[in-house]
This record gives sequence, C-alpha cells and structure tokens, in this order.
Amino acid sequence: MRELIQKYNVPGPRYTSYPTVPYWDPESFSVDRWKESLKTNSSKELSLYIHLPFCESLCTFCACNKRITKRHEVEEPYIQALLKEWSLYLEVLEEKPILKEIHLGGGTPTFFDADNLKILIETIKASCVIPEEIQFSFEGHPNNTTEKHLSVLHELGFDRVSYGIQDYNPKVQIAIHRIQSFKTVKEVTELSRQIGYTSISHDIIYGLPLQNLEDVKNTIEKTIELRPDRIAFYSYAHVPWTKGNGQRGYDEQDLPSADLKRLQYETGKKMLEDYGYMEIGMDHFALPEDELSKSYQNHTLHRNFMGYTTTKTNKMIGLGVSAISDSWFGFAQNKKDIKAYYQDLKNGQLSIEKGHILTSTDLVIRRKILNLMCQFKTDLSDVDIDLFIDIKSSLRELEEDDLLIFEERKLQVTEKGQAFIRNICMAFDQRLKAKQHDTQLFSMTI
Repeated sequence: MRELIQKYNVPGPRYTSYPTVPYWDPESFSVDRWKESLKTNSSKELSLYIHLPFCESLCTFCACNKRITKRHEVEEPYIQALLKEWSLYLEVLEEKPILKEIHLGGGTPTFFDADNLKILIETIKASCVIPEEIQFSFEGHPNNTTEKHLSVLHELGFDRVSYGIQDYNPKVQIAIHRIQSFKTVKEVTELSRQIGYTSISHDIIYGLPLQNLEDVKNTIEKTIELRPDRIAFYSYAHVPWTKGNGQRGYDEQDLPSADLKRLQYETGKKMLEDYGYMEIGMDHFALPEDELSKSYQNHTLHRNFMGYTTTKTNKMIGLGVSAISDSWFGFAQNKKDIKAYYQDLKNGQLSIEKGHILTSTDLVIRRKILNLMCQFKTDLSDVDIDLFIDIKSSLRELEEDDLLIFEERKLQVTEKGQAFIRNICMAFDQRLKAKQHDTQLFSMTI
C-alpha cells in the first residue's frame, strides 16, 4: 500500500461536479445560455443551497468562501439580497418549483440570528410547492448553535444538522484556530436529538497540522460516544496558493506525511466500521439505519456541490456569494465579491461570475464519474469506441495495481481501490488530461 500511495499521491479534483470548476469553458458560457439550460431541464423538483458566508473568526483549515466579522448588522441586508436573488430565479423558472431540499452552508449559518433565518426560509417556502418528503439541513457551529436556532429551524422542516468537529486535541485546535470542547459538542448534539433532529452528522478531518495518529483515534473514540448518525471523515485539503493567507498560519512541515495521513485514514476507517458505521462513497460513513446507508444500498445515492445526498434532484440553485448552481446541463457560479453581488441584484440581474454549458461528451463523462463516486462502479457500454479506448488506456495501470476490475465494458472498483477513487475518476476526465500542466489547482489525492 505504501508504494501505491507514493505512486498515486498527486493533485486531483474531489469531483463534486464534472467538469470541475477550473476547467469550465467561459468562452461558450453566457447568462442567457445558463437561464436556457434551467428551462431545458423540465423537472419542477429542485434543491436549494444557500451560502451564508459570515464567520466571527477564521478557521485556518477552511478553504470555503467566507467573510470574517463580528458585526451582526450585516445579516439583514444579506437576507434581503438572497430573497431578491431567489425572486429573479422564480422569474426564470416561470412555474412554481417543488422544493425537495435545502442546505444552509457557509461560512457559519448559525452566525445569523434564528429570527432572520426564519424570515429567509418562510419567504422561500411560501413561493414553492413543499412535498411531504423533504430534506432540510444546515451546518452548525457547536460554539454558537443555540436552542433557538435548533427549535426555529426544526419548526420550519429542518431535521438534519452537521457539526464541524475536526479534532479534539487542543494543540491541533489552536493550530487551526477552531477551539471547541467535547462538552460543548456533547451538549449541542444531545440538544439536537431532544428537539427532534433525526440525522446528526459530525465532520472529522485527518491530515491536519500537528495531528498524529493518536489524535485521530481519540477524536473518533469521543465521537463514537455521541453516536452521530453520519460521520464525514475526510482529508485536509492544503491549498494555500488558491485560498489566500488563511492556510499559511502554520509551517507545511507541521503537516503529516503522506504515509502518516494514509495510516490516519486506514485506522479511522477501520475504527468506524468496527463501531458499526458503513462507508458511503468517498469520505462518508453512516449507521446502517440512516437514509444515507439505505440510499447507497438501493443505488439511489446522489452527489452534488452539497456533497452526498439521498434526494436525487438534478436541478440545484445556489443563492449567495460564490454559490454554485447546477441545471444538469450547465453550471453557474455567483460572484465572490459581496459588493458586486449586492450591486448586480440592485440592478435586477443575477450576479453570475462564470459558468459552463456541458457538451454531449461532458454529459456522458459526468454520469460515469457520478456512478463511480456514489457506487464505485459504472457501465461503459454506451460510450463511443474512441472515448472508451482512451479511458481504458488511462485505467490500465490502475487495473494492473488491482484497484479496479474490468469485465467487458463494466468497471468495478475493488475494496483496495476505493481509497484511490479520485485517481480512478481522473482517468475519465477529458478536460484534466488536456491541461495536465495545471498542477496547483487541487489538493493531493491521498
């Protein structure tokens, strides 16, 4: 395994989309084409991602788009901007959408006062058809998620919450500037259950600065005490060259080696499985009775910019600065500068910075990568011969290393190969292959 790690530990995408954002084609994109792609997708069902970027302090491990402030007067104008953006999308959609899913991400969604979140969600819900089966979720910071946050959002239909834990070692917490006690996490987790949340998730990161193997083991042991329904156990993505100075708050020599990082993952994975959690796709684990596990077993698991989901809508609208929308036939990302975002909305136009309209080949590759990321297998029988030959050739070494099995045109990732799923997907990525010189766009795959 060590030799495989050294061989395949290269920069690579995480494939929350295909094509990945750095390889979008701005030349063929326009806002009008984006709007048309939304109409091309005839489904009335959609998912909604709302980006709430404000945080009171900077977590140095975080690569998300965020704004650091303690001024809570920023809340109301931002809420009003989100509602203005939503009204513009309602004009594009023309028909009343069926709202299947909402996810509040950040930043720190619980930076916002619960009453402001209530105004936002109630206004959006009033403009939609709300089916019986919905999935409303939010990301909560253990230090500032209050009983009121949990109660108000639960009354609005939210029954899923994820808490960023990362690591319980105080030394690691200081390095990443994310200090929270186990006591705090325990209290907010138990409170969530008491209020009625049926799916609670904890995020744990391995590969953090100053983090050793015992830290990972200790964090998992403490997490198991609280028995969250889902656990995201994923690799720290060190990309300071693209995310500003936040990730330069510690020396790169403080980061675990590739060998230690893989040992952290393998040890953590075994511990989680020993405690009864199922591995779901890449980086995710869930209890067998959780819907995520059932969806994986039923082959209905879906993946988008929000991560893994059991709600298989192929139309997602992202509201807020930097948010990404997906019509299935195209992608659009909002501007990251909040002043520009406000000005565009004031002028009555969507604040879109860039996007991509998928070609017919993009759509084929997208489906194959989605299958691999969700089910560790895919069928290439509908791929034209030239593309098949290219993919098969790119997979040859991975097949020789027993990371996958080909039977006719059906590909199955082996158990050993699951740890290298990003590398396997890269063999399908036609746009990545065309620009191999762009090495500092992504984190390392291991």
